[in-house]
Parts: sequence; C-alpha cells; structure tokens
Amino acid sequence: MSQISPPSPSDVPNFVPPKWVSWLIALVPVFPPLYLAAFGSLKLLRTLPLTARWVLFFFASTQLLAALFTPRPLLSLGLAAARTLLILAMISAGVYLRDSRNLRPLLWGQLVIFATAWGYTLYTQGFAGIQTRLGHPYYYIVSLGLVAAIALWIIFFWKDGSLWWRIPAASLAFLTFLAAESRGPLLVLALPALAVLFYALRFKPKMLLSALSAIGGLAYFSGHLLANSFASPLQRFFSHDLSGRNFVWRDAIVGWQGHPIGGLGPYQGGAYLGYLLKDGCNLTPTLEQNNINCPFFLNYFSSVWLIAHNVYLHSLIETGIFGTVGFVLLNFFIIFSSFKSKDIFIIVIVIGYTAMNFIDVISAVPSQHFSELWWIIAGLALISIQNNQKPIHSE
Repeated sequence: MSQISPPSPSDVPNFVPPKWVSWLIALVPVFPPLYLAAFGSLKLLRTLPLTARWVLFFFASTQLLAALFTPRPLLSLGLAAARTLLILAMISAGVYLRDSRNLRPLLWGQLVIFATAWGYTLYTQGFAGIQTRLGHPYYYIVSLGLVAAIALWIIFFWKDGSLWWRIPAASLAFLTFLAAESRGPLLVLALPALAVLFYALRFKPKMLLSALSAIGGLAYFSGHLLANSFASPLQRFFSHDLSGRNFVWRDAIVGWQGHPIGGLGPYQGGAYLGYLLKDGCNLTPTLEQNNINCPFFLNYFSSVWLIAHNVYLHSLIETGIFGTVGFVLLNFFIIFSSFKSKDIFIIVIVIGYTAMNFIDVISAVPSQHFSELWWIIAGLALISIQNNQKPIHSE
C-alpha cells in the first residue's frame, strides 16, 4: 500500500465537467432517475487499467453465472444483467468524473432533501414528529442519516468553500443526522474520522486543527441537545439493541442454505426474510405515520426492497457462493484502490460504507442515490490508480 503524500496546494481539479453535468449531479438527490445518464459513459470502462478491467469482468461473469443456478434462472439472468449493467454504468461515471471534487455539486441536492425532510415532518406531525424521528417522503430514515453523514464529509473537505455557507450547511446536515437517529450512519462519521486524524497528524497540521475543531463543535452541540429537549430521542444512538437484525440475519442464512450455489436471484431474496416480510408492504415510515399506505398493486412486489441488513449475507441469499465470490473480490479491490488513490475523501467514504455494510446494505442498486455513489466512488478509485495522482483534499 503506497504512502499518502502531502496534498497539492491547488483545490481545482485537472478535469472539470461541463456545467450541465454539475447541475445534473446536484439534481440527482432530488430526482434520482437522473443518475441513469451514467449509461452514456459506459465506453470509458475500457480506459481502466487492465487489472481493474479483469476484476470487473470476473465480477460481472459471476453475477450472470450465479443466476443460472437460481430457482427461476431466466428471470434471475435478466435481473442480474440489468443490475450489473447499472453498477458498471455508475463505475464508468466515476471514471468520467476522474476527480472526487467533481462530486461536490451533490451537496446542493442533499441540502434540498434535508430542508424537505424538516419541512414535511414539521408540517405533517409538528415538533412531536421531530422528536420521534425525522423522516422524508421518499428517503428512508436510515438513508436520510447516511446522506447527512456524506454531506458533512463533502463540506469538511471543501477547501475553498466560504465559512458563511459551510457553517449553516454543516449545521443543517448535522441536525438532520441527529434527528434521523440512525446508528448505522454514525459509523460513516466516526470510523473515517480516525483516518482523517491519522492523515492530518502525518501530513497536514492545519487539517488536524480543523478536524479537532469540527469534532469538538459537534460534541458540544450534541451535548447541549442531550441536556435539553432532544435528550430522549438521542438516547437511541447509545442503544446496543440490534433492532431485530439478528432475526433477519438468521432468515438470510436459512434462505441461502436452500440454494447455496446461485442463491435465490436478484431482488428475490426478500421473500425469505420472514421477520421483515410479516410487516407487509410499506412505503417510508414517514408516509405510513401520515396514513399514506402502500398501494394495493405494490403488495405483490413488497419483498423486492427487503434487505438482509448485511451486504455479504444479502449477496449470499441473492447470488449464492458464485456471485458472492465476485462481489467480495470487487469490494476488496475497491478498498485496495481507494488507498492507492491517495485521495482522502475517497478513503473516508470507502471506510464508512464498508463499515456500515456489515449492519446494513447501502451499496445495493437502485437507491435514492447513496448506493450509486458507492459505485461512482469505486470508479474514481479505480481510475486514480492509472492517473497516479497526488492527494487532493486538504484543509
């Protein structure tokens, strides 16, 4: 693993996409289908280093091969092909962007999502809804917390951003993170923070001061909220309860054992997650609280979006041993490439996602944009090996 060198003084990427691409990126969190524009960059995969192309080929092959050993091979093969193609498209989008700083416009759409969550929850449920758990019409509560954690990292690493907007933006993101009360996204903040502190200690004392100031400020703010009206809701962060994940993991293992070679097929494992399936068809918890129930025609598909709350168990139940081998190899290669990239933002996101994927599934596409972001980051990491660029994030 190569050493991380001191960052370059410039905060301007060597490649900057056209303005319309930046606008597109900014709008994706608000209107997720826009990320389908990534299919236009698929041909860029051939510009990746040979080793990366072979890893992607092996991954894609195992996904398709696994589908042939499922209970419904034709359906599984079609779904596996579509999902694999979407993943490759997102990786190619990262190859196109070349530089993680080109993802910064994503923040503007995320801030709109946070404002929408607060406005919708307050309008429909009042302050009591905030104290219960902040929600959003089409983002799950955990997803909202995850996106808030990502936004905080984007703001922290936005070197040339003015404090007049960074402080309010960080405050909105952090308040959203706290009000969502999701423990999984806490891993996306806490564990990468150790990598940032190590990086700052070794190369950038000024960043160390910024990091310690940010941590101190967030700790003080959290303590103030705990001492006042948010004390009861925030206690959830300190709970050791698995929230039923142990039962979901048991169901996933049992489902996989019935079809160990190829699994049950993409988007078909949820039918075996009995602990989750008993709740029936649900939209988001926020909509359910407002008596907006799942439409009747969606009841048949209610198991499609159920997850095993562990990305590797989820892979096993859907793609069996064959598919999981390719998935694990690709993930290890992404982790390796992220550290080779020398880009601290990529490293932070990869560490956070890898940790949270042990208790959730945040890299399974499609999503509201956070899973796609993982694969875009993967593309950035893979292409950076070829570029052999210097670290680009600093404070």
